[in-house]
Amino acid sequence: MSKFLKGATLLALIKGILLSEKMIYIDGSSTVFPITEAVAEEFQKVHKDIKVVVGISGTGGGFKKFLRNEIDINNASRPIKEVEIENAQKNQIEFIEIPIAYDGLTVVVHPSNTWCNELKVSELKKLWEPEAQDKVKKWSQVRNDFPDKDINLYGPGVDSGTYDYFTEAIVGKEGSSRGDFVASEDDNVLVQGVSSDPLALGYFGFAYYEENKDKLKAVKIDPEDGRGPIAPTIENIMTGKYFPLSRPLFIYVNVNSLKKEEVKKFLEFYLKNAKKIVKEVGYIPLSDKAYKLALDRIKKVKKGSIFGGKGSKVGVNVEEMLEKN
Repeated sequence: MSKFLKGATLLALIKGILLSEKMIYIDGSSTVFPITEAVAEEFQKVHKDIKVVVGISGTGGGFKKFLRNEIDINNASRPIKEVEIENAQKNQIEFIEIPIAYDGLTVVVHPSNTWCNELKVSELKKLWEPEAQDKVKKWSQVRNDFPDKDINLYGPGVDSGTYDYFTEAIVGKEGSSRGDFVASEDDNVLVQGVSSDPLALGYFGFAYYEENKDKLKAVKIDPEDGRGPIAPTIENIMTGKYFPLSRPLFIYVNVNSLKKEEVKKFLEFYLKNAKKIVKEVGYIPLSDKAYKLALDRIKKVKKGSIFGGKGSKVGVNVEEMLEKN
């Protein structure tokens, strides 16, 4: 009996401690996850009484939770869509959109692949457009001098903002893609797939390539504007030279959540430390001015999206858009 009482007392004590903790709930993009997770870890070292829980359910999946008022912050690898804004209004949820970094979608193959060093945008479209389903199944169908071998495709699932952006940039219409590929909202699953399959081709965020470049090979992308194939490098992504696969990344905060002191502290910490942490996890930071403008959006509670609910946009200059809005 005494042992039971001790155990029950301990459980009650633990429960009491947990209940007294201030909680911040975040979900969404697997691409933005490494940044937000790293910020959360550093933040909790300073604020030991605040617990930050960061999940991965894809940008779209995160927005569903965000618009049901289940989380405080949504990580997003694309701007909010018009239908999501309509749902926010329906559920009386106001939000602030905060750009936090740049990313370059990286097309990758297995390191043993000797034939595919670069691809034209038109070749990627030929491979990924809806019409390619069950038809473009071999490497030789992408380019005549590629081997007559099966091509195995890996990419983000339909709830992923990376999927939305890639289809907009490459196919020309957001969400327009073949469906016969190995899909996952978790980029680590895609890394594992491509790195273990000599006939694979996949795409995901730059940081996941950087972290695993010893077992992946990045493919240069030719935008077919006369410049030739361009590699996904930090400099090329930051300057926008890596076109059309450079893009901004975001977090979205519920305005009601911002009324909680712990959320406000977290966001201020996020933007004041983003430049350093973004670099550390393999992404590309915004300019100092852009981070200051983003912090102003929080301080002044500037609600809504600077993208007007139009979803993925190719070739965006974040600093310019923040200045205009």
